[in-house]
Amino acid sequence: MNGSTQAVGRISRRSGSQGVIFGTVAYVLWGLFPAYWPLLAPAGAIEMVAQRIAWTMVVMVAVALLFGRWPVLRALPARSWLLVALAAVLITVNWITYIYGVNSGHVVETALGYFINPLVSVLFGVVVLRERLRVPQYVALGVALLAVVVLAVDYGRVPVISLTLALSFGVYGLLKKTLPLDAVSGLTAESLVLGPLAVGYLVWLGATGAGTFTGHGLGHTLLLLSTGPVTAIPLLLFGASARLVPLVTLGMLQYLAPILQFAWGVFVKHEPMPTSRWLGFGLVWLALLVFTVDAARRRPRRDRVPELAETRLGQLD
Repeated sequence: MNGSTQAVGRISRRSGSQGVIFGTVAYVLWGLFPAYWPLLAPAGAIEMVAQRIAWTMVVMVAVALLFGRWPVLRALPARSWLLVALAAVLITVNWITYIYGVNSGHVVETALGYFINPLVSVLFGVVVLRERLRVPQYVALGVALLAVVVLAVDYGRVPVISLTLALSFGVYGLLKKTLPLDAVSGLTAESLVLGPLAVGYLVWLGATGAGTFTGHGLGHTLLLLSTGPVTAIPLLLFGASARLVPLVTLGMLQYLAPILQFAWGVFVKHEPMPTSRWLGFGLVWLALLVFTVDAARRRPRRDRVPELAETRLGQLD
């Protein structure tokens, strides 16, 4: 019996280690995206998103065929397809905002959006789902609100890019909770809704001579083709990780991406970071620390992350 228990323990530890590796690679890849999207110039943000949607659809159709997800999609009722369409619109807004941000010198502001996203999701849970918060969660939300005010004063405007990223994905996450779809099926369904529109837009760009798919060299064409696998690979790695590690572990890993994005914006792109902006980000990090410590104390070890996985697998950022 002891031998059997030890063998199970070794398998569990090995699976956990693999899950951490998969999750780390996924978040590191997402964290490096600010270095990737500018390579697709001279394509504009909307064309980049259209290429991303089109080639992601190709990849996800292949994945859905491989994993036998088509019966699930065929059985989806009309109401669910409407929710899929709404989710697809929201995530498209998220993608366009993100790509515009990193390509227009606002990498730090995009990173802020993903730092505050977990807190926005908690806020939606209270406002929409009528969930009750614990005192540390109220403290975290209060500190985060103060941070947004400080950063708005620093920027001289509301941080629109950050809030658009956080709010669009927050609402998207709420919709995903109501859809009876696994991660692969959900992502494939959204790709199928958006794909024909993206392909039509790209055909129109080509016909009018405004597209960049051809005419800018083989390297540029290959980069645009790469948007499909570049989108899908970290998502699939994340899906594998989400099945192998506890929520607390994945929750800690999720900050890798905005940390890397923030570092890219500050140390590589040399975006300005006056003292007031450091103060605002410091408040955001304090709020996340309170939130994460509270979650780590409250979450049972046996908890897994199917809902978080299904939500994050659709983000495509």
